Amino acid sequence: MKPITREWVEKAEGDFATAKREYRTRKSPNYDSACFHSQQCAEKYLKARLQEAEIVFSKTHNLIALLDLILPVEPLWKDLYPLLQTLNTLAIDFRYPGESADKALARKALDACQAVRKRVRLSLGLKS
Repeated sequence: MKPITREWVEKAEGDFATAKREYRTRKSPNYDSACFHSQQCAEKYLKARLQEAEIVFSKTHNLIALLDLILPVEPLWKDLYPLLQTLNTLAIDFRYPGESADKALARKALDACQAVRKRVRLSLGLKS
């Protein structure tokens, strides 16, 4: 694995740890943050796979755009579209006042994140 790919994986794992911690905490859970970091984890894992495949990508947070770039290399990943759309929505909806995530939405985000994480780690030859 390329060093830059490894860096993306390490950053993704940091977001994964934060998402899990915020979801699981009993004192003052921040479900908004769990949703945001779930999206960030998936984003960084997709960028890791793109980096490893030497596919150029722009500075974007749109998971669908990133998936579209990787599909020529990973065509079976098209089934990730609904999960990535969910993560895009959950990461944005709760960043601003007016709405907040609850535990069920944070669980949905974390589940989607874990599915993407597992798929990319397998592709990169890492333990899931």
